[in-house]
Amino acid sequence: MDFRIIKTVISREYTTRVKKKSFLVTTFVVPILFAAMMVVIFLIMGNTKERKMSVAVVDQSGIVMPHLESGDRITYEDCSAESPDSIKAHLKDYGKDALVVISPIDTVKKSVSVQAYSKDPLGVEFTSGLSNKVDDAVEEYRVKQYGIDNLSQIMDEVKSNVKVSEYTLDDSGKESVSESGIYMIVSMLLGIIIWMFIMMFGGQVMSSVIEEKSSRVVEVLISSVKAVDLMFGKIIGVALVALTQFFLWIVLTVVLTSAAGAFLGKDVMKGFSGDPQMMAQTVGMTPDQMEAIGGVVAAADTTAAADVPQDGLQTVMATLSSIPWTKLIISFLIFFVLGYLLYASLYAAIGSAVESVDDTQQLQMPITIPLMIAYMIILMAFQNPDSPVVVWASMIPFTSPIVMLARIPYGVPTWQLIVSIALLFVTFLGCAWLSAKIYKVGVLMFGKKSTFKDLWNWLKQK
Repeated sequence: MDFRIIKTVISREYTTRVKKKSFLVTTFVVPILFAAMMVVIFLIMGNTKERKMSVAVVDQSGIVMPHLESGDRITYEDCSAESPDSIKAHLKDYGKDALVVISPIDTVKKSVSVQAYSKDPLGVEFTSGLSNKVDDAVEEYRVKQYGIDNLSQIMDEVKSNVKVSEYTLDDSGKESVSESGIYMIVSMLLGIIIWMFIMMFGGQVMSSVIEEKSSRVVEVLISSVKAVDLMFGKIIGVALVALTQFFLWIVLTVVLTSAAGAFLGKDVMKGFSGDPQMMAQTVGMTPDQMEAIGGVVAAADTTAAADVPQDGLQTVMATLSSIPWTKLIISFLIFFVLGYLLYASLYAAIGSAVESVDDTQQLQMPITIPLMIAYMIILMAFQNPDSPVVVWASMIPFTSPIVMLARIPYGVPTWQLIVSIALLFVTFLGCAWLSAKIYKVGVLMFGKKSTFKDLWNWLKQK
């Protein structure tokens, strides 16, 4: 390879792409759309008013109504003296949104059945809340049947809600507080960043090769530049363009969201963050994880060591400080570069074998399948980062750039990290050599739709 020529190709590829209108538009539009999406989410979550409901209750059991306490959103009214059929037929005239009918107590099962009627669907929140209240009433009734004095009070006193305080130990035995939710977020972000980068910009390499091939520009380039030099120059040039765009996205998104937050004010932000349950549902986490991450103040065990953080924010900071950031950043850069180079060389080979994007569907399957598998595995990694599937996926070169990054926050033996990087590097060299052979032949082939058999024949050529 001639590095001087590769440098020239990189420079041409970079300057040509950054001057395109499409680059400028996507560079500025994507952060604006992302910031707008965040603002809309804050506005919706901060200003959503829950619909108030008035519910008529016909309690034929006599044990449930005392447990149906009215709140700001739902008002329960005892209509046990009325006929359920009459209320059902004239819900609107009664001024009610729903009717709840509770059956007489089944003396054998020591339970009741509940039916809810309404013109519109009541929603999961209402039915689950009602179910919990009825369960409490039935449990209280069953407790009383034992005839033990103060049994209900005894049952309340023996109930417990123990929180687990997590600590990690270093090689010297020093302990530090940790929170699994933080590791989950960090590992997910790192894995998804590399997955997105490979999918987006590996595809750009392929599109660039197809564009030059279909316009016959490549024939002119090949006459003065070796195919291998052209391929690697294109791969590195697109990578530099991608990094530039990625950096600008981060900067612009931070600036825009900060400006939007200042414009909207703290009240809107508080309205969004004030309900941990709502936040947990929005981001797909449990309320306990949101509490630990800092959504609300977490109560720590007062019997723990004196240097243990006492609230959620301190727990977050302590957990972040326990992550091996030096190893993580260095590993991220290595897997980021090698993973991109590996897949970009494969995308370049596919681009050289076709004349249009429509012809790439079949040839892309061997590339997209490992990427999709890796993405699914990182969703499992935070649940069990040391499971055999996750460990092997972090070693196999075609999935390791994504999966290994998801494992590192949880702690990875150094030997596994070294083996994974070594395998990835060797695989990249091998795939780059094979891709160069395909590229050298395929980029000058026209008028025929290439198949896997054609690629195999090109590989066998000297």
